[in-house]
Amino acid sequence: MPKFSMSVPHTLGREQATERLKGLLAKIKERHKDQVSNLQEEWVGNLLKFSFTTFGFKIGGATTVEENEVKLDGDIPFAAMMFKGKIEQEIRESLNKVLA
Repeated sequence: MPKFSMSVPHTLGREQATERLKGLLAKIKERHKDQVSNLQEEWVGNLLKFSFTTFGFKIGGATTVEENEVKLDGDIPFAAMMFKGKIEQEIRESLNKVLA
């Protein structure tokens, strides 16, 4: 399964960034309720493991919240590769908004 990876800088510190991210997946699900289903998230300290289904494709990965950046690594199905750029763009924009 192809991978995607990104890093988003922030100036919030680990605790505040983690608190802001905890509600992000619920907001994404609400905003895109007709496109996102089976949303699952599991927090262990500053590590979030997540998965969701969009347009029939299962996306999953992990996010690590560091003191001055958020690192995200995920898996995307081969069949969704033509949407990889759009998926990455949506994730990056959402992270930038919540961490601003």
